[in-house]
Amino acid sequence: MLPRMEKLIVKVDGTTIIVTMPGTSFQATYFKQPEGQGIQQDLSMTKDSDAALTTREFETLAWEAANAKARELGWIV
Repeated sequence: MLPRMEKLIVKVDGTTIIVTMPGTSFQATYFKQPEGQGIQQDLSMTKDSDAALTTREFETLAWEAANAKARELGWIV
């Protein structure tokens, strides 16, 4: 796990995973795909141009955290 991933908050709401980073406006939402096909990111990610990391860095961390949560929930094998 990357060190900055520890700072992420991962919440599950039904078939949705929401990843945020405290102290920033960053938020990424992922939806469970049917039939165990994994998760898909909602394209309306909230960005934060004042954060200490880039949007791309957050997006990478959020994707990894969401995938880990999806595996934990049995959404991905």
